[in-house]
Amino acid sequence: MEILGTALRVCVDDLDAAAGVYERLTGAEAMRFAQGPVSAAAVGPFLLMSGPPGPMEVLSKVAATLAVRDVEEAAADLRAVGAEIIAGPQSTPIGRNMVARHPDGSVFEYVDRRQAGTEG
Repeated sequence: MEILGTALRVCVDDLDAAAGVYERLTGAEAMRFAQGPVSAAAVGPFLLMSGPPGPMEVLSKVAATLAVRDVEEAAADLRAVGAEIIAGPQSTPIGRNMVARHPDGSVFEYVDRRQAGTEG
């Protein structure tokens, strides 16, 4: 599996205030989106997230987000080394994602930019 990039996950109380800080630090404009009750902003290499305590508790356990070419291929590679797929793969507004627990216990989100049922 080729890892194309990583995003550092940052849980914040005030997404608007945090996005402004990270925009200024990185010189990048925040790309905002929501998934369920969680609001998020991708700013350069940072993924800022804010939401209710329950979902945020779960999200804070994910160490990083890793971009891959194909989430399904990544799932096969992860299973081959003994990782457990604990969520997904599922479609999102910008592609697909899944969450996996590696054999050492670390938890990562894997994402691609493919829409369900598309090639390339």
